Amino acid sequence: MSSAISTFLPTQCGRYSSTIERLYKMVNGRIPSVFSKTYVTPRRPYEKARLDQELRIIGEYGLRNKREVWRVKYTLANIRKAARELLTLEEKDPKRLFEGNALLRRLVRIGVLDESRMKLDYVLGLKIEDFLERRLQTQVFKLGLAKSIHHARVLIRQRHIRVRKQVVNIPSFIVRLDSQKHIDFSLKSPFGGGRPGRVKRKNLRKGSGGAAPEEEED
Repeated sequence: MSSAISTFLPTQCGRYSSTIERLYKMVNGRIPSVFSKTYVTPRRPYEKARLDQELRIIGEYGLRNKREVWRVKYTLANIRKAARELLTLEEKDPKRLFEGNALLRRLVRIGVLDESRMKLDYVLGLKIEDFLERRLQTQVFKLGLAKSIHHARVLIRQRHIRVRKQVVNIPSFIVRLDSQKHIDFSLKSPFGGGRPGRVKRKNLRKGSGGAAPEEEED
């Protein structure tokens, strides 16, 4: 019975899904979680040219580890794969027209592809740097809000940066073109005119003779 039930997921059973789900829990103890992979490790782990390229990218864009590089490479590979499949179809094919235009509009919206290059052929020429340039961490540094690319990551993780009215603490957040001009310090951040930081509050208490101002205690 265990082998028979474990060959399919309870959500694939239609009207009897709730009954099968209870049986599945009785036999296996839990329902398996299905997660799609977000990156692929290199086939050749000790390829010098690739290792040098990854180290350069990590240093230039302030990435935490090589997994972040592999994640962007995997995303780019999927996009290029979709473009290659669409290029095999006829130019007037409905699928190529619909899905191709959707893919191109999405790439233009996030700033990876220029409006003057809205063709599937140009998608095949995209590089990993094109996506890394659109990361929030890179944009914060290029806008002059941080002293370095690594300082930009610290500011984002400590919730000092907002995009429009939303505080974003994810360095890999992809910034759209229409949101790029709305990147700024959070209103509650000391850098954005908010409450002073811990060290500054401590210095203010020392300067005022040990008694902190009432507004600082709130």
